[in-house]
Amino acid sequence: MENKRILHVSKYYPPYFGGIEYVCYKIVSSQPQYEHEVICFNDGAETTTDTYEGVRVVRVGTFGRVAGQPLSGSYYFCLRDEIRRFAPDIVHFHAPNPLVGCYLLPLLPRRTRLIVHYHAEILTSSVLYGGYRFFERRLFRRADRIIATSPNVMNEAEPLRHFRDKCTVIENTVSTEELDLRPSDAEAVERIRARYGHRRIVFAFGRHVPYKGLDRLIEADSSITSDCEIVIGGKGPVTEELRRRVRSGRVHFVGRIPDDELRCYLHAADVFAFPSLTRAEAFGIALAQAMYCGLPAVTFTIPASGVNYVSPGGVTGLEVPNGDTKAFAAALDRLLSDDTLRERMGRAARERIEEHFTIGAVAGKITGLYDSLL
Repeated sequence: MENKRILHVSKYYPPYFGGIEYVCYKIVSSQPQYEHEVICFNDGAETTTDTYEGVRVVRVGTFGRVAGQPLSGSYYFCLRDEIRRFAPDIVHFHAPNPLVGCYLLPLLPRRTRLIVHYHAEILTSSVLYGGYRFFERRLFRRADRIIATSPNVMNEAEPLRHFRDKCTVIENTVSTEELDLRPSDAEAVERIRARYGHRRIVFAFGRHVPYKGLDRLIEADSSITSDCEIVIGGKGPVTEELRRRVRSGRVHFVGRIPDDELRCYLHAADVFAFPSLTRAEAFGIALAQAMYCGLPAVTFTIPASGVNYVSPGGVTGLEVPNGDTKAFAAALDRLLSDDTLRERMGRAARERIEEHFTIGAVAGKITGLYDSLL
């Protein structure tokens, strides 16, 4: 019997990596019993078709971006042609992607099953979301199932309020093989520790955008009493503004960290700082990666976000009131100064990821969902 066909509609796809793209890629690579294809945006104006690790990927050219939404004059027609050619049994739509959500409704054949993978709310533009809300509700009504990435999102996200009977929780996943140390990594880990004088390392990384709250971590620096170094990886539109806010010599920006080096930074660090502020941070892949490497985390309380589900306060790290930089600093101090607490929470953090958020734990849920619709 021929494999059932799954068309993934994602904003982007590897080698471009963001949180949603990472999740989409891991789902595709963990379900070889199905035939997968992907349609997404390209970074440039040209529309291309390539094969990435055996999967056909249509990358539709773009001419700009508004409030994080790529713009394309040809996407509607490319999506129409892809649905006609591939004839998917299931369309797995990775949201938010408002422009494509509008296009998908009239193009989806009645017999084709639809999964809406609800990764996050649209918070970047109230105007954009106001215009899209009508289509989003129609999309949810058309969906056979809606994936929420945590119980917090399923139960608290306002857009899902009338559709919770369609929701199922399937957590995002981390790739453990990319995070486990190789024997050759020992020297790299030691070099990182030596670079910062073998002091305790508070580590943070991710895209430098406002909702990530890195400005709060920099502000908290002045209240941290422990002898430590704060290392911030990644880059983004607010990087230079963050640099200007630094008031001490112990805050270090190291830029985008290649995957082969990221695990070394995570294993060299002592505590993970995750100061995201809003439900735009719906899960926290970076948080889960750090926890797998045995780092206890300090987080803010974020309503309608999965962050505090991934890292329960008092178990795998410490949780403080949203935006309270003094409390954030105090929590970092507590973990940095208490070896027993830090090590206990670090072990609990790794165990939680191994139990709930590895591809082995999640792949079976995806298979079960696909099979139930087919």
